[in-house]
Amino acid sequence: MARHMERHLVARIGWLRAAVLGANDGIVSTASLIVGVAAASASRQPVLVAGLAGLVAGAMSMAAGEYVSVSSQSDTEEADLARERGELAADPKAEREELAQIYVSRGLELALARQVADQLMAGDALAAHARDELGISEHTTARPVQAALTSAATFSVGAALPLAVAAVAPMGGLTWAVSAASLAFLALLGAVGARAGGAGVLKATLRVTFWGAFAMALTAGVGALFGVAAG
Repeated sequence: MARHMERHLVARIGWLRAAVLGANDGIVSTASLIVGVAAASASRQPVLVAGLAGLVAGAMSMAAGEYVSVSSQSDTEEADLARERGELAADPKAEREELAQIYVSRGLELALARQVADQLMAGDALAAHARDELGISEHTTARPVQAALTSAATFSVGAALPLAVAAVAPMGGLTWAVSAASLAFLALLGAVGARAGGAGVLKATLRVTFWGAFAMALTAGVGALFGVAAG
């Protein structure tokens, strides 16, 4: 019989989530900042300075935020694993029965569930409990450094796109050029992210584009309001 090969996309969850979040935030926040400053300014220099500052600050903020938040998840996982390791050492029979009951709740008969628990715990008891009791697996475990670097890199790429448009677009139509280009970038990001994750392209594209348009419109309104007030 030929081997039945399957490609599961769950292994991409860690870096894909951070990548989509970083790129989306880079496009939306930088484009919104540029549009808001452009609505309140008649020259290009303040717009570019604000956009560049937003890129640098945002990338650093994304890296730090992702590292701290994912590290918190990692600390919680490590604490649960340490507790489980202690329970296995103190009372392995009770832990074997606990694992068997998990399999019973999933549809196995008790005798078979106990056999499965025995065999899995004979191989790697902690891994069996981590996976089936705690829901911790190799694919979903927290990776703080990976999340931080991915978010910072994709934020920078995302932020550079509207900033590049702002640098070359005519000042009179800069707001509309940045807005239109950023929505196109967001639509592309939604489609690429959906394809990478095996999800529906249309729904993801519409979701990302809608909220990006909403954020930029709101920021442009605030910029215009303060621009008029300042004038």
